[in-house]
Amino acid sequence: MATTELLPGSRTDADGSAVVRVLSYNIRSMKDDTAALARVIGACAPDLVLLQEAPRFFRWRKKLARLASDSGLVVLSGGATAAGPALLCSLRATVERTEDVLLPLTPGQHRRGFATAVVRFGGARLGVLSCHLSLEKGERHEQGGMLLDRVAGMGVDHAVAGGDLNDEPSGRTFRRLAGALTDCRTAAPWGGEHTWVRSEPPKRIDALFVTKGVEVLGCGVPYGQPGVTEADLRAATDHLPVLAALKVPAAA
Repeated sequence: MATTELLPGSRTDADGSAVVRVLSYNIRSMKDDTAALARVIGACAPDLVLLQEAPRFFRWRKKLARLASDSGLVVLSGGATAAGPALLCSLRATVERTEDVLLPLTPGQHRRGFATAVVRFGGARLGVLSCHLSLEKGERHEQGGMLLDRVAGMGVDHAVAGGDLNDEPSGRTFRRLAGALTDCRTAAPWGGEHTWVRSEPPKRIDALFVTKGVEVLGCGVPYGQPGVTEADLRAATDHLPVLAALKVPAAA
């Protein structure tokens, strides 16, 4: 485990740059303890939440809106329209645009997609992408390339992308992403490392990445974050969340 000092809080500086707190979380279609889930998210005080396995079926919009409200946030994009990935944000964000993207369907595999947006915090402009990549190695690697293409085509200088990669840092797809973007955990380790601890050995299969110019102030599983308890982490879903604090420069 890396440092347990608290991550910096959200702020906008006089030069227009902003500290933005970003959380990535696979919520298993809200099949578990939704009250515990909302408590974890709210306690992390995020400006942006990248969800995976958001509700996709009966009354999915209502379920996602309730989770956002209970966490002190609002729905930004995604859900069923992105095949599972979704974005939440705080009222601090000014939304420029959103887009849900469905990826090509491979016969015999689950439909995958990206939830994307461009938002502003003060003078900082930030692209955002939430993903849940395939369990199948070849398809996952192709989707990693699509993620990089999508980030490059967002028309922003700075972006954060992440989610459930279904791959570890030594894996081909993880390495492809980390070769083009900055792996936040590697850049500034904080809190816990492993996001999948339901089997042995534990794994880091959930991650956040940023483009060049974004400073990572800390990133990891939010152990020790005030209000985040071990009991809630166990009850909320089968993955552990990843929390990062990012310093985003003002837009040119």
